[in-house]
Amino acid sequence: MTKINKGLMTSTTDLWETPQAFFDEYDKLFGPFTLDVCATPKNAKCPDYFTKEDDGLSQHWVGKCWMNPPYGREIGKWMKKAKESAGSGTVVVCLVPARTDTRWWHDYAIHGDVTFIKGRLKFGGHKNSAPFPSALVVFK
Repeated sequence: MTKINKGLMTSTTDLWETPQAFFDEYDKLFGPFTLDVCATPKNAKCPDYFTKEDDGLSQHWVGKCWMNPPYGREIGKWMKKAKESAGSGTVVVCLVPARTDTRWWHDYAIHGDVTFIKGRLKFGGHKNSAPFPSALVVFK
């Protein structure tokens, strides 16, 4: 009987820190970003950012925003907020798992400019790649 290493198939967290070089590439292309809408003090990519305690979903997003949301069940709320914020002139660049079979993908992601990321990202300095493909969704 073959033993399956469940650690390779699942994650113990829904927070995936954006790789700095990846962020820098898109900051040059779309930025400079002025607000990281979903961060921690340790992983924020912009001088201005919202933490979990700030409740970024209840805040007003303005300028050029970077969003790497929690990848759990709440991701649909983050994508909805990103799409709605773009309606008022804000640019929101979203790094998300490429979950094309989900409701949030069809309700929100397909309404942005979607770029599928080749290969798998290595988040937060981890030596192993993520167990899922990623996409960049831009709402403007």
